[in-house]
Amino acid sequence: MSAAPIEFFNRYTQQIETEAIYGEPYLRWAYGNPFGRLTVELLVKRSAFSHWYGWRMNQPQTKDRILPFLKTFDLDAEEFEKSPEDFLHFNDFFARKLKPSARPVDASPGSVTFPADGRHLGFQSLSQIAGVFVKGQRFNLAALFQDQELAARYKEGTAVLSRLCPTDYHRFHFSVDGVPSPATRRAGSLYSVSPLALRQTLAYLWQNKREITQIDSPSFGLVTTVEFGATNVGSIHQTYQTGKRVAKGDEKGFFSFGGSATMTFFEPERIALTPDLIEHGKAQREVYARMGDIMGNATSL
Repeated sequence: MSAAPIEFFNRYTQQIETEAIYGEPYLRWAYGNPFGRLTVELLVKRSAFSHWYGWRMNQPQTKDRILPFLKTFDLDAEEFEKSPEDFLHFNDFFARKLKPSARPVDASPGSVTFPADGRHLGFQSLSQIAGVFVKGQRFNLAALFQDQELAARYKEGTAVLSRLCPTDYHRFHFSVDGVPSPATRRAGSLYSVSPLALRQTLAYLWQNKREITQIDSPSFGLVTTVEFGATNVGSIHQTYQTGKRVAKGDEKGFFSFGGSATMTFFEPERIALTPDLIEHGKAQREVYARMGDIMGNATSL
């Protein structure tokens, strides 16, 4: 495994920064060492392991982990809907809600917003990708969707991969207005979605458990979202009402403990991504931005 650090562009500081990776020594061992990879295959990728870890994070004594976690990763408790002392256990804190004022949703007509806090990798045209995290890796849309027709629909389209670290706010939201379908589950494993793992094998994304939703949007056509399970993410929780019109920024669901990811797909020529996503995407570098901030704009209104 490459010893290179994980770098990202921070939209708010306008600087390239190095990610403080939760559990980095373990991840480098698990995905970079032959014995570590064997452990991943025999144990860590399996749902039972993540369900066990999730059960641990639901125990009352895990409250003791919350304040040290806030201090280590410099999280702002003033954003939380509840005070740190009121969380029942670590998973309750992990799936926390924020005050509405903490994540204002861009109201510009025709704008598309990020579905989650995290590090985002943008691709204006999926057919012109030079690489994902490393040169030469590309998305296998047919394997990802398990639907040839849907894969063909987005082959020339636009996509943004949004990666949530364990330190991030872990609720995800709708990026556009529209009417969502029920979420369709695809069974799979629970590999890590950290770049430390995805540099090795991008296929972990379409080998992982995931849920797919289609949104019929007046301005953007058929928008498809995919939420990925990952190591120690035993559950993807959908909280929206199927078939009921949603607004940009409405909550869609949340992840239980662990790092995870969501991906948003647009049909060709429906959206122009922001310049920072395009620039840094070409270098296989993520952009840090928060839920509600602008991902792109409609090409026509």
